[in-house]
Amino acid sequence: MHLLGIDIGTSSIKASVVDASSGSILASAQYPDNESAIIAPQAGWAEQDPSAWWSDAQQAILRLQHSLNLEEVSAIGIAYQMHGLVVVDKDQQVLRNSIIWCDSRAVALGDAAFDALGKDYCLQHLLNSPGNFTASKLAWLKHHEPELYKKIDKVMLPGDFIAMKLTGEISTSIQALSEGVFWDFRENQVSEELMNYYGFPSELIPELKPLFSEHGQLKADVAALLGLKAGIPVAYKSGDQPNNALSLNVMKPGEVAATAGTSGVIYGISAELTYDQQSRVNTFAHVTYTPENKHTGVLLCINGTGSLYRWAKHNFAAELSYRELNALAAQAPIGSRGLLSLPFGNGAERMLNNTYTGARLQGIDLNVHTKADIFRSVQEGIAFAFRYGLDIMRENGMQPKVIRAGRANLFLSDLFAQTFVDVTGIPVELYDNDGSVGAALGAGIGSGIFRDPSEAFINQKRIKYLEPINSAAYEPIYGNWKQLLTQALANP
Repeated sequence: MHLLGIDIGTSSIKASVVDASSGSILASAQYPDNESAIIAPQAGWAEQDPSAWWSDAQQAILRLQHSLNLEEVSAIGIAYQMHGLVVVDKDQQVLRNSIIWCDSRAVALGDAAFDALGKDYCLQHLLNSPGNFTASKLAWLKHHEPELYKKIDKVMLPGDFIAMKLTGEISTSIQALSEGVFWDFRENQVSEELMNYYGFPSELIPELKPLFSEHGQLKADVAALLGLKAGIPVAYKSGDQPNNALSLNVMKPGEVAATAGTSGVIYGISAELTYDQQSRVNTFAHVTYTPENKHTGVLLCINGTGSLYRWAKHNFAAELSYRELNALAAQAPIGSRGLLSLPFGNGAERMLNNTYTGARLQGIDLNVHTKADIFRSVQEGIAFAFRYGLDIMRENGMQPKVIRAGRANLFLSDLFAQTFVDVTGIPVELYDNDGSVGAALGAGIGSGIFRDPSEAFINQKRIKYLEPINSAAYEPIYGNWKQLLTQALANP
């Protein structure tokens, strides 16, 4: 029995087919081949066209046909970039580009809501400040594009939109609403206080369904187009970071996952409705959350990790592959001969209290530094940002003994993976997985193909275990980096 997982990423769409009985990946495909663009009409804004996600998802699935018969697929799961806003009219037509996760335009509105609703209410009921999350992005539309706002029939997260295109049905989940900061965890319902404050009618919120459940059946015309079987269920939808945790079998309180793609994330599971007093790290409903089983995911997000590495590649070594860049970076010494980088150039950073400092390369010596130093400095700067955020999580009671990560994106770099371990002081387990595989496994859970979630991971194997080696050498360098960050925060 086969399972299809679709991962709606910022840079590309990936699709994978997994054999449910063995857990093996039968085929994977990605589209487009080059990284998708982020539309930035103004500084700090970030948009993408949902119709392009749908088109690219179709192309990724069609590429799978070269490897196997897709009519054997029995269920579909979707992972997606979190916090994006998609709005459609009554005919399910997209009304505008999606305002995506790293967009900063709604910060002021979210801060005003935080003050008006009260810190105690927001943190105890929403577990977050409204910040620049989906609800505040919708408020921005209401304020700045009122005529378009009047046409909105339903508000969705990116995964809800892809499920709509596959099935013709619109639904959402507690988990999706929590990442949009619409969900009241204490009252176990959509927050009446937030909806009333922003003046949103309740009809904008789609039908609520459990995360692991049928969110519609594949339409016949879409099935014919993609070579799939009509009527199979979309049985799982999750934001990319909870889904990454699922794919790594990070399901229990105390377990922690990490990713280093376009953004960098550390995501730990808690059994409590926990929150950071400054909302620098954020808490959402984990995939296993139910009103009776309050498993939450505490999420540290760094907007500009892989995006900084991509920027550096395109501007300093476009002719090299990422594999070649990683080898080049490894030629430079620890500390990159004094060159420091801040990876904060992709929107306001929540862990920096929604401050936008911009990315920085500090201390360039024209007689000393080479490309190798630049690329090592970028990888080290990203690792330092993870350490800074992890220290915030430690303040909030998260004390990971080991971190699990997929062997993907920056964790493909042996240098970065070891630097991450050395700088944070925490061992890392690497697994051969990605978001699309996690989405496929989620579909198996949601459709009942797996009798219980643990069955989905019976065949999962760790491929590498890394322990700290150079932590003492990095500690003073991290101190210099932290001083640079303090200066940048004082003069953003």
